[in-house]
Amino acid sequence: MIYTLSQLKRITIFAALIITAAFSAQAQKDTKVIGNKPRSGSANSSYDLAKGNQVGIKMNAGSKPVQLLKFNFDVENVSNDTLQFKVNVYEFNNVAPGKNLATKEIYGAVPKGKNRVTVDLEPYNIIAKKDILVAIEWLKSYHGDNHFAIGLFNGGTYHYDNGEWKKTSVAGVDFNVLVRKLKS
Repeated sequence: MIYTLSQLKRITIFAALIITAAFSAQAQKDTKVIGNKPRSGSANSSYDLAKGNQVGIKMNAGSKPVQLLKFNFDVENVSNDTLQFKVNVYEFNNVAPGKNLATKEIYGAVPKGKNRVTVDLEPYNIIAKKDILVAIEWLKSYHGDNHFAIGLFNGGTYHYDNGEWKKTSVAGVDFNVLVRKLKS
């Protein structure tokens, strides 16, 4: 069978699309979301915007290693400033956070108003398994308030202030992370 140049181009493009779709489907199969369900509803919780304070939740990364890809949460910033924060990812033993798995500083910001905040973690190559605590740490003290979307009875929220970690058991901020399962 003899093909024209135009037909060969179409066949090549079609084959490339099939290969791209196959890799895309495989990549989606190898990802999952850990943490709390994303929601932007009316239930919310506020935490003190003081430098060094942290807010986070425990997440189960699973028994096999995963790479953290994207950190997401909904928040309303009712202060007049953009709220700057750092992302920390701690090993967690159900009592207190341990080693920070983020070996480089990871920064993010919450603009004024209602926001869906996403921080790209993929370039930092954070590998985790089992329980982790993903938290944001305020880089400055701010005047004003913040309102995180929360869920009830979903594991609670951990917050670090006045030099110690505390847990609010009833309500958990809706932090979640897209992760990629790694090949063993």
